[in-house]
Amino acid sequence: MKARRPGPTVRARVQELIGDAVRRHEDRLATEEPLEIRLEWPGVAARRVWVTMRTPGHDFELAAGWLRHEGVVGAGSAVHGVAYCTDEALTAEQEFNVVTVALDGPPAADPGHRHNAASSGSSACGVCGKDSVAAVLDVPRGARWAGPVPAPDVVRTLPGRLREHQQVFGRTGGVHAAALADADGRVLVVREDVGRHNAVDKVTGARLLAGEPVAGACLVVSGRAGFELVQKAVAAGTGSLVAVGAPTSLSVRLAEEAGLVLYGFTSSERCVRYA
Repeated sequence: MKARRPGPTVRARVQELIGDAVRRHEDRLATEEPLEIRLEWPGVAARRVWVTMRTPGHDFELAAGWLRHEGVVGAGSAVHGVAYCTDEALTAEQEFNVVTVALDGPPAADPGHRHNAASSGSSACGVCGKDSVAAVLDVPRGARWAGPVPAPDVVRTLPGRLREHQQVFGRTGGVHAAALADADGRVLVVREDVGRHNAVDKVTGARLLAGEPVAGACLVVSGRAGFELVQKAVAAGTGSLVAVGAPTSLSVRLAEEAGLVLYGFTSSERCVRYA
């Protein structure tokens, strides 16, 4: 049976209970499926480096962005190609859930050191599978952003601008979103995913595969500013991070150390600067 590429949403029959009334109708759910990322480079066969739960769509960008944020793609190594795996041993369900990234040379960081074959992640956490707390804090850092970042009056408009592009969220209410914006608040790229960290990986991956700079004035996220999102912003060299929700103590600490401007509780009415 030929495999069918999964979409970002699936249909479901539901019962909506309002008081004593029961309304049966069709609803839309955000799709959540595993994505296995494999890595190869000249002289080294493809091997698994990460498995994450994600919303299908922009899978190549997710893989490339994740590798960039982890420091695997960097100085001396670049993405040569990305493709769904055609291994004959894969089942029909696995065919579009395994991606192989080919580098043009050895990786900038050894993926086998921090992400062995047993490493995996959920859609809730982007730093699961690390070998130690020290490994989590050992964040690859891009060149510090030297340009302007959005002023507070622009910052307060960013969640609304992001929401305008959240099509899957509008249909399901079940995904996060991330966007890269310039200092004037112009949205450059938006991606959605059931995992907040995956959405950020997709944003960076989109820029990387398009040959555009992965760093920008501002990363905007639809949820909280957890450590894993600050980690990715720092790794990409982003100038600021604007979150709708709260930051954590560790995310504020990393932002301060890295010189990342960090906003939380952002809405059209207010924003709170933490770093």
